[in-house]
Amino acid sequence: MTRIVIDLDDQLVADVAKALGTGTEEDTVNAALREVLGNRRRPLALARLRAAVEEGAFDLDLFECKGSYRR
Repeated sequence: MTRIVIDLDDQLVADVAKALGTGTEEDTVNAALREVLGNRRRPLALARLRAAVEEGAFDLDLFECKGSYRR
């Protein structure tokens, strides 16, 4: 774990802690970093999935067919 000293906006940290449901500043910053990273990764994963569908890697219609769920 890296220890750094930075100045943070106290009100912003409090608002983010409330939004994320975290209790400490450390938990708040770590949760916010994880959320930002997740928000960046999801669109990339979706783009890769769409490209795979276009390339015929799998049949999307099969996934959308509810009758196929129990095969």
